[in-house]
This record gives sequence, structure tokens and C-alpha cells, in this order.
Amino acid sequence: MSTVRRDFGSFHSSNVQELLELKDDDYQLPPLPVQGPNFLDIKPDLHFGKSIKNKYFILEEECTFLNHGAFGATLKDALLVAQKWQMYTEKQPLRFFDRELLPLLVYVTRRLAKFVGCDPRDLLLVQNATTGINCVIKNLGLGPGDVIFSLSVTYGAVKKLLKHICAETGSILQEETVQFPITSRDQLISLVESTLRPEVTKLAVFDHIPSNIPFIMPIQEIIAICHKRGVPVLVDGAHALGSLPLDIASLKPDYYISNAHKWFCCPKGCAFLYVKRELQSVIRPLVISHGFGSGFNSEFIWSGLKDYSPFLSMPTVIDFWETVGPDTMRKYMYQLCHQAAEHLVHVWNTDLIAPADMFGSMSLVRLPDTLYNSSSPATYQQAEVIQNKLYYKFNIEGQNVLEYTTTY
Repeated sequence: MSTVRRDFGSFHSSNVQELLELKDDDYQLPPLPVQGPNFLDIKPDLHFGKSIKNKYFILEEECTFLNHGAFGATLKDALLVAQKWQMYTEKQPLRFFDRELLPLLVYVTRRLAKFVGCDPRDLLLVQNATTGINCVIKNLGLGPGDVIFSLSVTYGAVKKLLKHICAETGSILQEETVQFPITSRDQLISLVESTLRPEVTKLAVFDHIPSNIPFIMPIQEIIAICHKRGVPVLVDGAHALGSLPLDIASLKPDYYISNAHKWFCCPKGCAFLYVKRELQSVIRPLVISHGFGSGFNSEFIWSGLKDYSPFLSMPTVIDFWETVGPDTMRKYMYQLCHQAAEHLVHVWNTDLIAPADMFGSMSLVRLPDTLYNSSSPATYQQAEVIQNKLYYKFNIEGQNVLEYTTTY
């Protein structure tokens, strides 16, 4: 049976590692002073659409919101639960932080680990994917001549991080260009096979779903190629949680990061970082605090005083997904997205940037040639004009689509 006790700092309930190591049969749920909804009103034949959006989200009725991949939209019930946690915290702050918080975060970690298919001892709660990726990259001890392998579709902020690390350490960024339009998954697999150099490459970085060009990367095959050559892999899965069925144990990445606020619909400031057990000894948090020296998860679970309510609302989000059914939700998202993409391809007489079966909850459609000079590469400024026209005239929010549809 699980019991709480002091392990680090002045926290009266900080035996984080011990609680995470317990088998499910031996683990005891901590008291939950804030209760979330049970979603008993959700029926097996739930029909998605406008009524569901209005019931479970607070998106403006006037706006056609097509940019869910940027900052997401929070499940209304989860937002209310997060606010209840904030109120509860302030009733007796010392009790909450000193005696209750850490066992609650262990509970959240265990719930999330089960949802994404990994051991809870290998999973860390972080504020966002950017934090998780920085944590990995900055702990690798890269030096002169070491190569970081990536593709041209890598997220912009990550590209800047890799360039910064290379400038700081003398390591080398090898960025291979993905040619558009993409013809098949094999094109990407072949690109990695033909360019990855095992003797010098210390890390390979791939997006599971590239943010700007949102095809689904054949990540399992690519990880296998890298591992066969002895190259560890960091997967930026910022868009994956919710939009893809995740089973990290079968995927076998060395590092995996995903946001919970995008397609998973958690309150903002909630993500996870997975680190393979054998690599945990070199990964340290960006902020060193009381948990240092008390175990891998303990070092990350407390990074100082902040609002932990987004994490504490995550069980409500998981309950929602498990009640409705992850496969049911993804099937609806995929079908709606594919129908919209097919319609635009037909009306505009254009095409997709990749085969339709490589897209999931997002697609990328080329804009009609009449909107720009198709004889030369489109510019960010041209796309921005179109984006702003849709926003200001029609109240359509679709940034991820519009910024990049005209680039090939």
C-alpha cells in the first residue's frame, strides 16, 4: 500500500520515486479534494458538431476557428476544474504545497503514462514542448564536430535552438531538405537512410507531425533506421497527443515530447517529456530545485512555486477522452479534415502537399494560383495578406494552413 512521507526539501509528502515505482495493485490514489465531472451524460452514439462544441468548449460562436494546432482550445470542464484547484490552493496554501501537491502530481503522471503507453518512471510533466526539448538538447554534452541531424520541416523554434547549441558548442547541424510535394512515406524514409552518418551523429531530431507542413512522419521506421546506426532519436511530438494514438513503449524513441494543450485540450502550460531509462542519468531539469539528487522524476516534479492547476486538471481531460473513446474522436477529426481538404482541392483545382493518407487532424492545401504569382516562390508577406483578409473580413482563424500552403 502506498503511503506518503518526506523525502526531499521541507515537503511532508515528497517520496515521489517510491510512489511511481509501485505496481498498480499496490498504489493508492491520494485524496482528491477537487472533484471533476463524471461525463455520465455522454452517450455511446454521441454526434459531434456544433452542439458538442458549444457544450464542451468556450470558443466564440462568431469565429470559424481552424487553428487548433497553435494553442489549442481547452475543454470547458477541465478549465473549470483547474479554476477549482486554484481556489482550493488559496484556502490553505501551505497545506496544499507542503502536504498534498506532489502525491497529486504522481497520480497525474501515472494516469498520463498509461494513456501514452509508457512506464510512469520514464515520464516527466513539463510546461510545454519547448521546455522539454531544451532540457534534452542542453544536457547532451555536445562538442566540436558532433553532428545533430534534422530535416527542413523541423519546427522553427527548435531550429533556432539547434543553431544556438551549435554556435555555443562547435557542434554541426546537418539539415536535410524535404522536397515537395511529398510522394510517399518512402520518400522520407529514403532521405534519412541515404544521409544519416552514424560515425559522427550524436542526435537525430524529428517532428512526429511537422507544425508548418502537417503530414504524419513515418516515425517508427525512421527511429528503427537511426537505432540500427546507433543514433539516439528525439521526437518532437508537439501535435501528437490527442491527434495520434500514442504507444511510446512500441515506438521506442530515446526522447519524446508532446503538448497537452493542443489536440488533447488541456489548459495551457501542460506537456510531457519521456526519457528512456538508460539515458536518464544525464538529463537534468533546466531549473534545479529541492528534488535534486532524489531521483529522476523528483528532480523535475518541483521547479519552484507556480500554478500547477493545468496538470491537476489533466485527469478530467483523460476521463473525457476515455469516455468518448480516443478512436471515435480521432476518426471524426480525420474525416472532417479530409473532407474539407478534398473540397478545397476540388474548388481551387490545386493539390495537397502530400498524399491524403499521410494527414490526420490537419491538412495542407495549395492555394489557387490566382492569389499570387505562381511562377516564383510565394512569400510570407503574400500569405499574411490572405490570412489577414480571412481574419478581418470573415473572422476565420487559419494561420497554420495559410502561412505555408503556397510554398511549393
